[in-house]
Amino acid sequence: METRAIKIKSKSNSQVKVNVIPGHFATNHSHVNYFIDMTSVKTSYRMAREASEELAKAYAHSTPIDTIVCLEGTEMIGAFLAEKLGHHGNGINSGNDIRVITPESNSNNQLIFRDNIQDKIADKQILLLIASASTGKTINRSVECLKYYGGNLAGIASIFSAINEYAGVTVTSVFHVDDMPAYESKLPNECEMCKNGRKVDAIINSFGYSKI
Repeated sequence: METRAIKIKSKSNSQVKVNVIPGHFATNHSHVNYFIDMTSVKTSYRMAREASEELAKAYAHSTPIDTIVCLEGTEMIGAFLAEKLGHHGNGINSGNDIRVITPESNSNNQLIFRDNIQDKIADKQILLLIASASTGKTINRSVECLKYYGGNLAGIASIFSAINEYAGVTVTSVFHVDDMPAYESKLPNECEMCKNGRKVDAIINSFGYSKI
């Protein structure tokens, strides 16, 4: 499968790259025709730093941020993003201490924050950082969690996004659906590849893929 990979560079920063593999893939929510491998962006010091630089541009001068909530393995990018926002010249966040935290999942697959971390959410301006926003369901689940703990959604940032906004909040991303030729995300019962009898190549999530 890896032999099909296509390397795509960010239009705004050629130092940030993802490998895109065409095929038939199943997620928890949908079937997609590309697996977007973000491993290097999440794990490479240099690439994570460059990605955070691009995301910081949207929030440095206009959006107060108290806490960055990281999902789907984006903690390194989140740490760099906090550094960029907190030391961004005369930006609105300059000089502020920005927290970087990650929620847990309980036995019912609900996102939770332990008692000792809840004060970093309650009444705080939250930037939600995720790897991929393809259907908006992960965002919805995360926002429900933030509301439960009293957080205020100030922004949504992602490495890749197929949506432009959620409930009036702009989704800022390094890569957009327009960067992926003919990208499709369908509900399983609407998937044309399934209807045409094409087998699923792999099951994918934020950790990677498992071939079938």
